[in-house]
Amino acid sequence: MAVVISDAVLKKVHMTGEDLLTDLACYLYDKSRLSFGKASELSGLNYLQFQKALAERSIDIKYAEEDLNIDLKNLGIKI
Repeated sequence: MAVVISDAVLKKVHMTGEDLLTDLACYLYDKSRLSFGKASELSGLNYLQFQKALAERSIDIKYAEEDLNIDLKNLGIKI
């Protein structure tokens, strides 16, 4: 499905198409509708750029307890 937003609308809200996609991706990530990877892909930003975009919008990166346990195990840290 394609969504078309006219240049006139983007100009009126002082945004580029890229800005709009980044805002949408950040919003959907914040609402847990997209994973970090999929939201990053939607925004067209790489991992670090998308992480920065989230920080600029005061959106925390979601880090599940399961992911923490996997990371601790991989690092050889026992709790």
